[in-house]
Amino acid sequence: MSLILFAFVVRVRDGLPLSASTDFEHNRELQERKRQLRTISKALPHFPDRGTVKGQELNIYFISTEGVSYMTVCHCSLPVAKAFCFLEDLRWEFTACFNSTVVALAARPYPFLEFDSTIQKLKQQYNQSGGPALEVTFAEVQEDLRIHPLQLINLDELELTNGTANGHMEQGPGSGQNVRLEPVTASGILSLVLNIMCASLNVIRGVHLMEYTFQDDYEGKWNVVAFLLAFVCCVVQCHLYLFHSSLKKLKSFTLLSAIVLCNMYLLGLRNVCQLIFHISVASLSTVLILTRKLQDRTNDCGV
Repeated sequence: MSLILFAFVVRVRDGLPLSASTDFEHNRELQERKRQLRTISKALPHFPDRGTVKGQELNIYFISTEGVSYMTVCHCSLPVAKAFCFLEDLRWEFTACFNSTVVALAARPYPFLEFDSTIQKLKQQYNQSGGPALEVTFAEVQEDLRIHPLQLINLDELELTNGTANGHMEQGPGSGQNVRLEPVTASGILSLVLNIMCASLNVIRGVHLMEYTFQDDYEGKWNVVAFLLAFVCCVVQCHLYLFHSSLKKLKSFTLLSAIVLCNMYLLGLRNVCQLIFHISVASLSTVLILTRKLQDRTNDCGV
């Protein structure tokens, strides 16, 4: 069984893919890890020189140096030190073939696809022999990892902090990347319609109540606040579903909590069925916001 499944070389400053290994496996988790590699590549300037992403059976490891990041997807049974020995060997091979000037001037994705043959040889060496030829190298890497532990990357937070506009990820110049949110589903359209309906009911009731509150009953001002706050929360829920945002989980649950509290406060002005309707719509929207994932449309150039 192959322990090193995929290798990826990218430029740090903009995440431009430089080279990658050709693979013929259709492992579902492997495809997911490859998608995550591209997500990581967009945020490399914010990461330390070494890091890892833990998966169910496959892990991601990467090192960045001299403006280039070397990344790999390995089986979880492979020792971490051997994975980084592989990345170090990959780095030496790449720098021997391509200097920093050539890398800096690269303008299109995968300009060094011919490096795939070198990657395949390294993968074969590690998958068949089990590691580097020099045990002292393995021992040194192992000791270095003990002294300087890897940073564990939280991909949920990473994807949320890669800002988007109109559902698209921000892209570096010349990166050739095109990552967007998954298409809006029928249930998503339904939740948007219901949310807009709830928002309209809240703002109409709030404005109507406001006219009487500030004329006769100032004690009812908190009811107005509750209606208007619920209106704002419904609108923001629609925005979170349509557009990617940082800290999406935190915002989603905060909005849901606010809507629940507002409706509970309005218990005297709304019957139980109305409360259940508003809270159910908010809950549905929260679930759909959290389950709408990023869709990667990167052209792999046959890799």
